[in-house]
Amino acid sequence: MLQEVKQRHLTQVEAARRLKVTDRHVRRMLIRIGERGDGGIVHQLRGRPSNRKLAAGWEQKILARVRHRYADFGPTLAAEHLAKDGLL
Repeated sequence: MLQEVKQRHLTQVEAARRLKVTDRHVRRMLIRIGERGDGGIVHQLRGRPSNRKLAAGWEQKILARVRHRYADFGPTLAAEHLAKDGLL
């Protein structure tokens, strides 16, 4: 759709309507395509770990505790007990 806008076969407003975004967002996407190519459309945080991700060692410690002591618990109850143990 954005390629058609660049080739002037489609207006920015029509492309925005079809993509269900604002025409301002279409202009931003066109600028990013110009700067970074087609990869400019991909979200910039793609492939990076979450800010909420636990450290690998800590995650393994929690999983080991759940498997050992809380194997038959549901996720909510296990989380409550882990919080009591000070792990969450």
